[in-house]
Amino acid sequence: MALNILRHIDIEDYKYELPDERIAGYPLAERDRSKLLVYQNGKLAVDEFRNIPSALPRGSLLVFNNTKVIQARLIFRKKTGARIEILLLEPVKPGKISDSLNATGRVSWKCITGNLKKWKDDTLQKQFHYKGKTITLRAHITEKQKDWQKVQFVWDSGISFGEVIENSGLTPLPPYIKRDPEIEDSVRYQTVYSSHEGSVAAPTAGLHFTPGLIEELHEKGVTTEEITLHVGAGTFMPVKSPVIEEHDMHPENFSVTLSALEKIREYSGKIIAVGTTSVRVLESLYLLGEKISGAVADKRKMYTEQWEWCNSEGKLSFCESLARLEQYMKANNLDELNATTRLMIVPGYRYRTIKGMITNFHQPGSTLLLLVAAFTGDDWKKIYRFALENEFRFLSYGDSSLFLKD
Repeated sequence: MALNILRHIDIEDYKYELPDERIAGYPLAERDRSKLLVYQNGKLAVDEFRNIPSALPRGSLLVFNNTKVIQARLIFRKKTGARIEILLLEPVKPGKISDSLNATGRVSWKCITGNLKKWKDDTLQKQFHYKGKTITLRAHITEKQKDWQKVQFVWDSGISFGEVIENSGLTPLPPYIKRDPEIEDSVRYQTVYSSHEGSVAAPTAGLHFTPGLIEELHEKGVTTEEITLHVGAGTFMPVKSPVIEEHDMHPENFSVTLSALEKIREYSGKIIAVGTTSVRVLESLYLLGEKISGAVADKRKMYTEQWEWCNSEGKLSFCESLARLEQYMKANNLDELNATTRLMIVPGYRYRTIKGMITNFHQPGSTLLLLVAAFTGDDWKKIYRFALENEFRFLSYGDSSLFLKD
C-alpha cells in the first residue's frame, strides 16, 4: 500500500465517546471474572473471561507476552515541598534493560517528568530503607528534549538499580487512572506469567488469566507460547496529528527464543495473540524474515520501521519468513533473537500471522484502536458500541474481548 493512501486515515474517524465512569479505576477482585466480548463472523456475544477455553477454537496456539512491569514511577520532594514525579521510559547508560537493572551505583534513563517546571538544575534526592540500611537515591537532569529528559540516578550502595526501584518506586499506572498506585497494584498490574523485567506499562490483555485458567486451556487442547516485548510509555501517547501518517510510533524492544520461533512456525492450527504487543511481535517477525537473505544479516535489519510494511511484497508465507529467521539464528549460534519494532498497524494492513486476538478496550483515536480496526474493519464501531451498551469496563483494568476469523 502506498503511503499516500494513509494520508486519508483521519484520526477523527476512530474516535468515540468514552464516559469517565466507564474507565476502570481498579481491577476486579478476581482476574478471570471480567466480562468477555466475543466477536466472530460479524456476530457479537457476551460471556465471562473464565469461559474463554470454550470460546477458543480447539487446537489454537495462544502467544503471550511475558514481560514484567518494573516499579518505574519515582516520587521526589524538593525542600520547598514541591512534588516531582519521574517516569522511567528506557535506559540510556547502560543501554540494555537487563544491564541497567543490574547496574550498581549509577545509571541514566530517558524519563518523563511531572512538574518539570519546578525542577531546575538542582539534584533531587530521596531516602528509602532496604535490608536494614537507609539508602539515598539522587536524580539529576543531564539533557532536556521536547518530550523527555535524560536523568542520571546515583545511589550510595552496592545494590542494583532493579533493587533500588523495586524498593523506592511505584507501579506506573497509566495516566487515565487518576489515583495514586496502591500496594495491590504491584500485583494486579502484572500478568501471572510475567518473568522478564523491562516494561513501564502492562500488556493488559493478559491480566485476566490465572494459573488455573491456563491449565484448563492446556487440558482443552489449546497450546501456549511466550515472547517478550517490553512495553513503553509511548503506548499511551495520544495521536495529536489529524492524520495517522504524521504520528511517530515509539520503538519497543522484543525478543523471541529459537524454540519459540520453531514452535510458532511449525504450528498448523490458529495462532491467536494475547494482546496488541504480541500482535506487533508476530507481525514484525514476518517483516524481519522477509528482508533477511541467507545466514548473514546486517544487524540494522533487526529493526522494523513504522511504515515498512507498505513496501512489503508479501510473497513469502509466514512459515517461509520465520524459516529465514531460524536459519539466521542457527548460523550465528543464537538462542534468542533480539530486535526492535516501530511497526504501526492501521486499517489497510494485511495480517500475515494471526487468526484471532484477545485484547482490552482501547482509548478513542489511539494507535491500539487502529490496530483493532485493521483486524475487524468498520465493525470496530459496532463492537465498541455494543460494549458500551452492555456496560463493559474499558482500558487497562477493564474487561476483555476475543476477535476471531475463520
